[in-house]
Amino acid sequence: MDLLDGLATTRAIRRYRPDPIPEDDLAAMLWHATRAPSGSNRQPARFLVLRDGPAATEAKALLGEAYRAGWGAKRDTHGFDRGSGADPDSPKARAAQAMQAYVDRFEQTPVVVLACIERWRAPHISEGASVYPACQNLLLAARALGYGGVLSMWHGFVEVDLRRVLRIPDEVVIAATITLGVPEGRHGPVRRLPLGEVVYEDTWGGPAPWAVDPPDTRFSSAGPRSEA
Repeated sequence: MDLLDGLATTRAIRRYRPDPIPEDDLAAMLWHATRAPSGSNRQPARFLVLRDGPAATEAKALLGEAYRAGWGAKRDTHGFDRGSGADPDSPKARAAQAMQAYVDRFEQTPVVVLACIERWRAPHISEGASVYPACQNLLLAARALGYGGVLSMWHGFVEVDLRRVLRIPDEVVIAATITLGVPEGRHGPVRRLPLGEVVYEDTWGGPAPWAVDPPDTRFSSAGPRSEA
């Protein structure tokens, strides 16, 4: 796969077939994840892989509860069932359907990866820079090998119990939860805001006339919109 094509078509995949991920493919994804840069090349990122072992099964059950609670609160707060969400064919309603299926079937997710930081100093705002590039590498490697995944943070609802079950030391930060599997759907061009709305030159909000989207770009109406 062409690298730029992979970057432009890697969607958040939340619906998976029950197929397991072969260990060779899983190792390849994690190897590519560890190629990511880190501050001072300290390489503090650690990856706890949950498949079907006893602790993994218990942890997935905890995460399933957390994700259902997190999505339930977000669905209500963000009004996913109101406005255009009342139309089952609207993008908003389809997004809600995908999320509901994701959390309802969380325990059946083939692979869950906890991306962690082995902390070597006091908490610092920059420490995520040493793990999140690795998370993106992991998702891109999954895309290249025919898999899909998504990163989320709802593990925080059950982190105390999760640490106990998985024996995660206090000095280790759980930075993200990444689910992986064979997609039920497919990857494809993602929709984002127009480049001209998010790229400035010289001053904040200054136009960058060279920042032009390719002709086949698909746009999203999500997120904050500029006044320009």
